[in-house]
Amino acid sequence: MAKKVKYYFDTESLAYRKIKPKLSKKLGYIGLFILASALFGFLCFVVLLNTPFFETPKDRLQAREIETMKLRYSILNKKMEQIDEVLESIEERDNNIYRAYFNTSPIPTEQRKAGFGGVNRYKELEGFNNSDLVINTSKKVDVISKELAIQSKSLDEILALAKQKNKLLAAIPAIQPVKNEQLKRMASGFGYRSDPFTKARKMHQGMDFTSPTGTPIFATGDGVVRRADNTASGYGNHIVIQHGYGYETLYGHLSKYKCKAGQRVKRGDIIGYVGSTGRSEAPHLHYEVHKDGKPVNPINFYYGNISAAEYSIISKLANQENQSLD
Repeated sequence: MAKKVKYYFDTESLAYRKIKPKLSKKLGYIGLFILASALFGFLCFVVLLNTPFFETPKDRLQAREIETMKLRYSILNKKMEQIDEVLESIEERDNNIYRAYFNTSPIPTEQRKAGFGGVNRYKELEGFNNSDLVINTSKKVDVISKELAIQSKSLDEILALAKQKNKLLAAIPAIQPVKNEQLKRMASGFGYRSDPFTKARKMHQGMDFTSPTGTPIFATGDGVVRRADNTASGYGNHIVIQHGYGYETLYGHLSKYKCKAGQRVKRGDIIGYVGSTGRSEAPHLHYEVHKDGKPVNPINFYYGNISAAEYSIISKLANQENQSLD
């Protein structure tokens, strides 16, 4: 389209003349256009910088760093899961083998895997784009660190027990308290039995060995005599030996003592003689084993002086529900 040309009428020459724009005005229009273009370009640049569709080299670098961080956290979490599996295997062996072997109570899973109470330990990690990832990883690290600390302490305890193994094995009440070569002395075992006086069915917390009055009674493990008297109801003359490691044994209805309170004894030492004092129907030894304050079946400890076949025989006799002698 042709550009419009403007004319004016010159009264002096009585003719039309072309209107020529002044140079300053033309330059003004050009300057205004350039300024408006520059302003528009700057505004577009600012808008693009603040949209996700336009990435600067710095943004791309940060994005790569974030992705790299996520990958490293993912690898770290997988490694922690592997560590946790190995740790669980160690904990299982610790509870079921090491601690069981040394007669030590297992550490509960709740205690091993307990978190941290009280104040929020991860508050300073909140409020970021990847806070959940960082917080969850931090929690895993803290739990595993605590498990390792507990396991390390447990192994230190096991190591100390291993050094005292000989003392432990000597302290366990591992023999029968009277000579029972023909396995005919065992009269009544651990469990519910008929009371010889009331005929009522009640819990019998030990084992009864029939023997003539004056038959020697042996300490079943190393320890210290805690009491040798007749003050406990029903037991008559009796002896209590503390063996350590949570073990304690009781010998009841004695005719006389061969030890006194405070005396240290060894397994196999004669500590007294069979009788029928106290609440007793006939001459016999009432024998109990206590572990951590609770009565347990003595038959589980007779591995020190009988064979597997003999154990099977005496176990059958002990499990018969008959009448006790006390």
